[in-house]
Amino acid sequence: MPGISQRGVRLPASPIRKLTPFSDAAKARGVKVYHLNIGQPDLPTPPKALDALRKIDRTTLEYSPSNGIKSLRDRLVGYYAKFGVNVSEKEIIVTCGGSEALLLTFMSCLDPGDEIIMTEPGYANYISFSVTAGVTIKTVTSKIEDGFALPSVEDFEKAITDKTKAILICNPNNPTGYLYSKEELYRLRDIVRAHDLFLISDEVYREFRYTDAPYLSALCLPGIEDNVIVVDSVSKRYSECGIRVGMIVSHNEKVMSAVMKFCQARLSPPLLGQIVAEASIEGTEEYSKECFVEYLGRRDFFIEGLNKIPGVYSPTPKGAFYTVLSLPVDNAEDFCKWCLSDFVYKDEGTPEGFTGETVMMAPAAGFYSTPGLGLNQVRMAYVLKKEDLARALIVLEKALEAYNSK
Repeated sequence: MPGISQRGVRLPASPIRKLTPFSDAAKARGVKVYHLNIGQPDLPTPPKALDALRKIDRTTLEYSPSNGIKSLRDRLVGYYAKFGVNVSEKEIIVTCGGSEALLLTFMSCLDPGDEIIMTEPGYANYISFSVTAGVTIKTVTSKIEDGFALPSVEDFEKAITDKTKAILICNPNNPTGYLYSKEELYRLRDIVRAHDLFLISDEVYREFRYTDAPYLSALCLPGIEDNVIVVDSVSKRYSECGIRVGMIVSHNEKVMSAVMKFCQARLSPPLLGQIVAEASIEGTEEYSKECFVEYLGRRDFFIEGLNKIPGVYSPTPKGAFYTVLSLPVDNAEDFCKWCLSDFVYKDEGTPEGFTGETVMMAPAAGFYSTPGLGLNQVRMAYVLKKEDLARALIVLEKALEAYNSK
């Protein structure tokens, strides 16, 4: 029997989804599982977008242009202008979600053996995309005691070698929820300019910023206009993860020309998804405001509740809808598995029809590249309604009590 590729061997399992078999088994036993492991928004997709899907009257569902439907890209020009980002439709390429946007950016800007620097903990799929592209990830560590602020300039300088071609950030950050300040972004700008690197900025969560400071896109950093590639997606801001529509935005003509070659090779982004995305961009301002208010309330409620549990510590996220927190356990992955396989909690608040309740979390060690880091941490996504978050907090506290009394 032939063996699989070394790339397939090296590709890490997702810390977000790797415990799914355990949660499936728990559900099969009648256990109610509170999913705090994955950033799947539970808020409804805008009715306007769903109406556009229902009213499609095409007789043929044809290929779209490889860089995306022009009317969608034109709408995106107006969308970005609201954030002070001035681009033309030719500087936007529509992709099959933010994931493809990242992979195509890697493939277009980096050769096998090149190095890219990112902060850890970082979005786990960045590692997967780097393995796919044959790129080496080097990390600089942000610390929970600092709220996961940007590491120092000295830390970045130590990581730079003659193979370094790019710095990758996520702002607001997944998995930590940290929002980089203007001062931090300007420090990155200076590093990028000094070493003539690419700055790849994942800005998928820009709508979810819990601060009064104006948002600063990497595309607005002066002096590195041709160095910046922004990766984006409609998945989170419109609760449209399933339509798989993302985009690459850059002023760099050579980068966009290279990306376009890869896009032509994969033919086209999803036609139906683009129709839905285009309908979502305008006329949904009230929807976006309501979503923001809901997530802000969830953040405040959930983080306060977490920090009331003995031994638990979570910084207050400034953006997105995630937090990385420490637990009073030695091995968070073992605890997460135990919660799904061995633990069940039941009281008068347990929903009728369930044999009990438990929680599902993502072990944070999978978001670090440095061995031994994050062993007592988990990432949680506050994408459930407050009533479910309240139950999840109770269940988590009871699980920790039971686990530590074994």
